[in-house]
Amino acid sequence: MSTPAQFNPQAFIELALSRGVLKFGEFTLKSGRVSPYFFNAGLLNDGEALSLLAQGYADKLTQCNNVEVIFGPAYKGIPFVAATAVALSQVHNQSVPWGFNRKEAKDHGEGGVLVGASVEGKKVWIIDDVITAGTAIREVVTILKNAGATIAGVLVALDRQEKGQGQLSAIQEVQKELEIPVHALITMKDLMDYLDAKGDKDALAKMEAYRVKYGI
Repeated sequence: MSTPAQFNPQAFIELALSRGVLKFGEFTLKSGRVSPYFFNAGLLNDGEALSLLAQGYADKLTQCNNVEVIFGPAYKGIPFVAATAVALSQVHNQSVPWGFNRKEAKDHGEGGVLVGASVEGKKVWIIDDVITAGTAIREVVTILKNAGATIAGVLVALDRQEKGQGQLSAIQEVQKELEIPVHALITMKDLMDYLDAKGDKDALAKMEAYRVKYGI
């Protein structure tokens, strides 16, 4: 049985490139901005990729306070939080309860919109891929607070480090409005450092121009 790869930004970036999760080029975002890169965490759809991502989340959580329950927003966050719970147990010997939400409430069986570990009276960390506008995170925070949870913080895979509608990034807006920490496994700066180390001057120049225009 092989030992799983250790998480570090370069290893994750290289895996993301190999899976098509991360692409450099020219991409029109929903905001209308033309971005020099695109990140789609939904393509982390095999065991090796999910394992490395989960190890990154688990490593980061061991550095955080108040980790009583971890929570994955439907739908993309569900496999992320489940795999992270496994990584916490197997790599860090920490058994952390986990849960997720349904998009639609259920009136039989478990019922409601929350599934898994109870969040009532617990400090909860939310695990997701990215925060683009912050709308989805705000909705999940409301659901969790209504269930009696205290939001300890949010973990995301990527921080684009770019402005939203104002001068702050979506992550900074969430941190300010909700008064919670948001941590990322990799950032736009990590992507630029990777391109610099690889000597890809063309892609790096496009990233730098984008950062000058939209960066925080």
